[in-house]
Amino acid sequence: MEIDKPRRVVVLGSTGSIGKAVLDVIQTVPGFELFGITAYSDRATLGQQVEAFSPRYAVLAGMSEEVAPANFSHSKRTHIRFGESSLVELASHPEVDIVVAAIVGSAGLPACLAATEHGKRLALANKEALVVAGENLIDSAQKNGAEIVPIDSEHCAIFQALRAGNTNEAERLILTASGGPLRDWPIDRLSNASVQDTLSHPTWNMGKKITVDSATMMNKALEVIEARWLFDLPSDRISVVIHPQSIIHSMVEFVDGSVVAQLGPPDMRLPIQYALTYPNRCQGPARRMDWTQATKLEWFPVDFDRYPCLNLGYEVMQKAGSTGAVLNAANEIAVERYLSQQCRFTDIFAICRSVLDHHNFESSPSLARLLELDRWAREEARRWR
Repeated sequence: MEIDKPRRVVVLGSTGSIGKAVLDVIQTVPGFELFGITAYSDRATLGQQVEAFSPRYAVLAGMSEEVAPANFSHSKRTHIRFGESSLVELASHPEVDIVVAAIVGSAGLPACLAATEHGKRLALANKEALVVAGENLIDSAQKNGAEIVPIDSEHCAIFQALRAGNTNEAERLILTASGGPLRDWPIDRLSNASVQDTLSHPTWNMGKKITVDSATMMNKALEVIEARWLFDLPSDRISVVIHPQSIIHSMVEFVDGSVVAQLGPPDMRLPIQYALTYPNRCQGPARRMDWTQATKLEWFPVDFDRYPCLNLGYEVMQKAGSTGAVLNAANEIAVERYLSQQCRFTDIFAICRSVLDHHNFESSPSLARLLELDRWAREEARRWR
């Protein structure tokens, strides 16, 4: 891949598992300059990244300048910024080409919107941005000539598979799901699943929140909503199948019956690299398939009694409006409560169902209103008993 000059990259959420993988790709693949990195409160890891990469900017979004240590930066080249407003400033910086959104939850939404408003390429790992404000984000990208390239392995797989035909020839998108660590548990035992049980993911190494979402399949609920906005297809043309091996990352079925799939070992560095280098491909650090070893690939239909959260995703995809913001916020708090042992595993669905049912639906809320509903849903989820 030949590049005239390095493309300048900002990584929002550089201290998380996705963010660290992005830095690994940038360090390995030529043609990119790390312009800025951000964290919420992990000062130690961000400091190590500043020392290793010397980016132009580093942001601690959850800390004010008044309480920051004087010797935080170990690089004379790096300017340190504080507060959530600095995320927006960095994402919209005129010298930035690519913004990687790897902040978990709705906190990254303002910066994602800023990137699209300023015509950047938004490499999107933050599925919540589209779940909460998909219409706003897509409209902004189209109006300002921004690109949205998904980093989620499933959506990146669909993004790649769609290049095998015209978009209007796609009949169905099939997202694959591992089923999570509890997929073989008897349903009547799920309410007793401990945090340790739930965090033992069989194929992916992810953060706690995403791993719990995998076990409830709320991650897939959010992903079908995300797919609706990214690929502009209705809910009846977006399906989910259980694929325990996590080798097939997703598929597109075309109108002639052809199915095009993207395969590879579970390694987030591949979709990250593709989002950075698109439409080109080059050598990179991702693991390769070992074609000398016998491998079994399976898929199974989803049992919606085991994964009721997925039903919520289809419901939200059909209704849109305010429902995405409410579901996402309620789930974030429900997962927090589960991880701190304030509720049972099966209560995650019950909390989300209750908060969705009790909110006043709005068909076309503004961004400000969506953020208000986000706060309301969090409070409702905290009060649930």
